[in-house]
Amino acid sequence: MALAKFMKFPHLPLGAQFEFEGKVYTKVSPLVASAEDGSGQRVIPRYAVLRPIGDSVQPKAAAHAGQLDPDKVRVAFARFEADAMRLLDEACGDDAGRGDALKAELVEAGQRFLEAL
Repeated sequence: MALAKFMKFPHLPLGAQFEFEGKVYTKVSPLVASAEDGSGQRVIPRYAVLRPIGDSVQPKAAAHAGQLDPDKVRVAFARFEADAMRLLDEACGDDAGRGDALKAELVEAGQRFLEAL
């Protein structure tokens, strides 16, 4: 099957490399591509006409690809939760009742998050 000479951004899979306006990019999200020369990221318009790189439009493996370590996620979430609780205390000030209600909601949301791991 012959590869189309040009494609539009939405038709490329995540990780695909392409050329746009003389630079090579890798698609990193549905709207954003990262320049291969390290110059940063850029929003690519849906209507942009791109030239895929290579014989086929194969996703390039991301440097950070792989399984998440659930223990590391739990530790990171615990840090986040502690910061959020502290910020709630600061934001609510003298309104302890409001702060307690928000903390209870945050704890419930955290439990749902951890159960989803």
